[in-house]
Amino acid sequence: MTPEEFRRAGHALIDWIADYRTKMNAGDARVMPDAVPGQIRAALPTSPPVSGEPFAEIVRDVEHIVMPGCFHWQHPRFYGFFPSNATLVTVLADLLSSGLGQLGVTWQSGPALTEVEEVATDWLRQMLGLSSAWQGTIHDTASTASLVALISARERSLAQGGGGLQAAREPLTVYYSEQSNSSIEKAALLAGIGRDNIRPIATDEKHSLRVDLLKEAIEADRAVGRRPCAMVAATGTTPTASFDPVAPMAALAKQNGMWLHVDAAMAGSGMICPELRRHWEGVESADSLVLNPHKWLGAAFDCSCYYVRDPQHLVRVMSSNPSYLQTTADGTVKNYRDWGIPLGRRFRALKLWFLIREQGVEGLQRRLRRDVENARWLAAEVSRTPPWKVVNQVELQTVCVRHEPAGLEGDALDRHTLGWVNRINRSGRAYLTSGQVKGRWMVRISIGAEATERRHVEELWALIRAEAEASRAPREP
Repeated sequence: MTPEEFRRAGHALIDWIADYRTKMNAGDARVMPDAVPGQIRAALPTSPPVSGEPFAEIVRDVEHIVMPGCFHWQHPRFYGFFPSNATLVTVLADLLSSGLGQLGVTWQSGPALTEVEEVATDWLRQMLGLSSAWQGTIHDTASTASLVALISARERSLAQGGGGLQAAREPLTVYYSEQSNSSIEKAALLAGIGRDNIRPIATDEKHSLRVDLLKEAIEADRAVGRRPCAMVAATGTTPTASFDPVAPMAALAKQNGMWLHVDAAMAGSGMICPELRRHWEGVESADSLVLNPHKWLGAAFDCSCYYVRDPQHLVRVMSSNPSYLQTTADGTVKNYRDWGIPLGRRFRALKLWFLIREQGVEGLQRRLRRDVENARWLAAEVSRTPPWKVVNQVELQTVCVRHEPAGLEGDALDRHTLGWVNRINRSGRAYLTSGQVKGRWMVRISIGAEATERRHVEELWALIRAEAEASRAPREP
């Protein structure tokens, strides 16, 4: 493809994306596709083409083969998982990143890539109300950032310069809420902690980690010769968007010489609104923090910001310095290869930089506050409509609900819950996810798609009432 061919094809593809978003914003399309396993693969050739094909034919196959299997995360009636807002300005930033083809291995290999990332992550730091003690970098996902955090915790606990677990005289232990994202357990396992040394801690009636049980677990491990290494505070748990008590956890971490990592993957974006920062009080005492601007904030996936208070320790743990990467600028610049696992990095910072500049802090705050207000409206409607029940503390944009008809409990109630939510999802009229809290199923309504307005939430409330209540209606003989 020549630059001129690229120009024509690019204009056509931008038009295609704009038409797609217009259709999604209208809300008429299905949210979840009705594809069946193997459908997409069966429609594609089993062998690669011998000769090149016209770009127009590729786009036609996107329309007829790929699109029927696409899940519409940008749909205004998408309420599943978490908001994943690929705002259009960040789509353009992603295109520019690919078009420039920058590769950040050292500062010298990408001065602009490095320094725009420095500026964009510092802008976000200021927006979050964090002190200048924090410095940030951009990873692909929070899973990677949390792995880096626990590796850093491991090495500090061992007081070794890269000695790793081979240097450990006592088993290291890691603690986190039972409501934490599964990526935390996975990170602990990948960091070599071992399944026998990870401690999910039970939660209270607000689904927050119980500090008394955390303290007991730490003391019990010390008593049998284990070394408490790290704890993870979830600010915005995956099932219920609940908040662990960061301040008392930080005090306990300091008392025991442990690393405190704050996982704010989705909810962290909300902290650009000063009125919400009470939910992570004590964060300044943490060692590391991750949030995903590619969720609620609006950057196109992938863009996960990882902040640390001791970048020198991070560099000691993560750095390598072979001769072929050494430059005359070393020692005076950041080489982001030493701030994480990959050697090379894409120009992800363009997405964050474009987003903040195009929408401004006030514009981003306005959208997030809209979502919080919509969630509060829905929670109030559910609470005053028995036998519906809100099963979480609605602090942000996630509302967890259960329909509890009289005489229905236990496994029968679970079947009822999963039945009505699955019927809604299969219908394509909306998409919600389910989860378990205290052993019982509930339905999570995660409000925050860029196109979702109050009227969409009102329509959802009518839909879930009709579906759940119809499933309990008496059957004619």
